[in-house]
Amino acid sequence: MGFNKTWFSRSLKISILLVSVISSMAFCHRALANIKTSYWPVWDKSNESNYSSINHRAFDQFLTTYVVSNHPSGINRFRYADVERSDKKKLHNYIKHMAKLDPRDYSRNEQKAYWLNLYNALTIQRILQSYPIKSLAKSSIKRKHLIKVDGIKLSLADIENRILRPIWQDHKVIFGLSCATLGCPNIQSQAYTARNMSKLLRKSAREFINHPRGLEFDRRSMEASRIFDWYSADFGDNKKLIKLFAHYADDNKALYLLGFKGDINYAYDARINAPEVAWPQ
Repeated sequence: MGFNKTWFSRSLKISILLVSVISSMAFCHRALANIKTSYWPVWDKSNESNYSSINHRAFDQFLTTYVVSNHPSGINRFRYADVERSDKKKLHNYIKHMAKLDPRDYSRNEQKAYWLNLYNALTIQRILQSYPIKSLAKSSIKRKHLIKVDGIKLSLADIENRILRPIWQDHKVIFGLSCATLGCPNIQSQAYTARNMSKLLRKSAREFINHPRGLEFDRRSMEASRIFDWYSADFGDNKKLIKLFAHYADDNKALYLLGFKGDINYAYDARINAPEVAWPQ
């Protein structure tokens, strides 16, 4: 059989393309590993003498309407396909109102709730603009400038990695940020407020760590969410991570966790957290 130049050329192109895709995926994976913070001092101000609160009632009603908190999978879901046009407008107006505020005029607790809600509201808004989608694996949503607060352009990554994480230095904020996938902590059916925030963040941490997507283990092996790897700067090394797992785990798991000596493997499900998406994959 003679040498087929056309077949060889086509095969070579396909091989190069596959190598390029695999290399790109590997690069993306490395880029996500150990997501770093970058302190943004301009936002590190507050007015503790201001006892007024920021009104998140509109977002609270929106979440109450569309979050499925009793899904049989044990993962809260969001009914993206059912959001009415009038409610999309209400979400837009809520975000627009938040953008007009300067959170630095409020107390630390009010600010923290403000940033958590704004992050989650923006995430939902971006998903709704492109829904239906199956996965956020290749999404660049976090890097896009989505809003101006006090004239400063902000992306989701800015809110997460330049404001919330470095200023508050509280690992629980990671459990409060909804990334709209099955692999991330539950989106709650309530908006955060200065009063309910501590309770809701602890609730979200417990739900995540006591669900297989957050943590699954026996005496010899452990598989945890890759979120704990990505945010190792917040959660600490394996020893600290085991203690954190034990702190939030149900009592019957906590003792086994404290005695665990093996390695931790990581996994993550990037599929959208819509009600119709089955879990596990």
